[in-house]
Amino acid sequence: MEYADARAVFLVPPAEERTAPALPDTPARRLRDAAEAIATVSWWGEPVNDRLAALGLDFLTGYVWGRTAPMGEPVPAVVVAAFGVFEPGILTSWYEQGLATASRADVLAAREEGVVETLRGVLGDTDVGRAVTLLRHAIDPLSYDLAGRPLFAGQLSLGWPADPLAQLWHGCTLLREYRGDVHIAASVAAGLSGVQMNLLTEYWVGWAPTAYAGTRGWAPGVMAAADAELAARGLVADGRLTDEGRRLRDRIEERTDAALKPAIDVLGPEVDELVALLSAWSAAVVDAGSAPPDLYKRISG
Repeated sequence: MEYADARAVFLVPPAEERTAPALPDTPARRLRDAAEAIATVSWWGEPVNDRLAALGLDFLTGYVWGRTAPMGEPVPAVVVAAFGVFEPGILTSWYEQGLATASRADVLAAREEGVVETLRGVLGDTDVGRAVTLLRHAIDPLSYDLAGRPLFAGQLSLGWPADPLAQLWHGCTLLREYRGDVHIAASVAAGLSGVQMNLLTEYWVGWAPTAYAGTRGWAPGVMAAADAELAARGLVADGRLTDEGRRLRDRIEERTDAALKPAIDVLGPEVDELVALLSAWSAAVVDAGSAPPDLYKRISG
């Protein structure tokens, strides 16, 4: 998939206006949503994709190799395990193509340089120093226990960049990858497969059936079988979550939030200040076309 094709699919408003679902309103969740658009400019932003294309990567190979590169050059099975929610065969194909096309060093440089160009185009000379300071405080207590957090550990190993805008992105990415790692762990502990994680999130957020899971490479038959297993467990019925299904998905969210407690605790009342700063800048990123305008896309996960 070329970047132009990805833009036509993911960076246009949905056909119908989305109504915000009734998701938990917690400091950890608010921080996650506030950081999302800034963190993901490393694969949605046009400057990043221009640089990756110059290295011979398309949107999908660039996305997979770009997120993997902080971890080094792991074997494909490790990438499948870390990403968790993608169809293993297609994810392996994208990763192997990327690995064979561009060096790790070049991909990491393309990401950071493209991110800075994107954020400078959106934020200009905005002083992001206060937000970076708060992000550093939040990340510090999370960095002492890396067990089960491969994507977070990889990003952490890169160190803090020199450019303030790159620091802003790095801090948001660390929060995002940390939350994603622990969310997958909580989902696995709840007995969900990779495809079922996607399907349960669809029901929880309000997506049309398979609209979200299908973008992760899962075949219709695989999704149907996984959905039937969820129904057999009493988690879904009649095209929606059962009470037990909602309790399960809510517990996964609660456990994900709980893992971020050290960051929330160290921020204290300053978490609201950080959320406000990041929310405003993330909204500007979305308005500039450098992150999906679809609310459902931004809050899923």
